[in-house]
Amino acid sequence: MAPISEIRGLLIADRERTADLISSLSGNIASMVEASQLTTADDEHDPEGSTIAFERSQASTLLAAARNHLADVNAALARIAAGNYGYCERCGQAIARDRLLARPTARTCIGCAAAG
Repeated sequence: MAPISEIRGLLIADRERTADLISSLSGNIASMVEASQLTTADDEHDPEGSTIAFERSQASTLLAAARNHLADVNAALARIAAGNYGYCERCGQAIARDRLLARPTARTCIGCAAAG
């Protein structure tokens, strides 16, 4: 298994990047909502309407994914604090070092992840 201090550092850096992304996306969505309230709400006849709706939907989807990822990062940090990080939640075996370095939030070993 990879040294816990190395993984913890990766997770903390990831948490900071993800929190920044959430803040940025939240600001973008708020700006889009504010801009749409200042214009006429005729998306059907506005040539920009569908583009704006798509961009808002895309930003909302990215925000949801970032929030889910942040929850995964926080859960991994909690497992480190509890002393059970790096072990598969299904079979209890150690998760491979390379998997943890590539995906520090991994909860399962490669075999269990492949099994679904």
